[in-house]
Amino acid sequence: MSTGNFSMNTRLYSKEPTKSKIIHRLKITRGHIEKVIKMVEEDAYCIDVINQSQAIQSALKKVDEIILENHIKSCVIDPAKKGKIDENKLIKEIKAVFRKSTR
Repeated sequence: MSTGNFSMNTRLYSKEPTKSKIIHRLKITRGHIEKVIKMVEEDAYCIDVINQSQAIQSALKKVDEIILENHIKSCVIDPAKKGKIDENKLIKEIKAVFRKSTR
């Protein structure tokens, strides 16, 4: 998914160990989401639901960190070393991601 029309790439580039780590964490998160849905359906205690929801949000932030680290290594540092990077687009892209993460 791109961050707008200034996205430098249109796909997630990651080496298999990183991709596997991302998928593994997302599948665990999916399990937590299913648990929260069941908790709501069964009228679980509100604070317990909130605690689980916060754990999900934390897990998704960790996924974002892994993807961002991978992006910086493979889509910023490597192309920069080869002189194949548009610095203005890069700055816009990173600022957009940062703005979204601080909402």
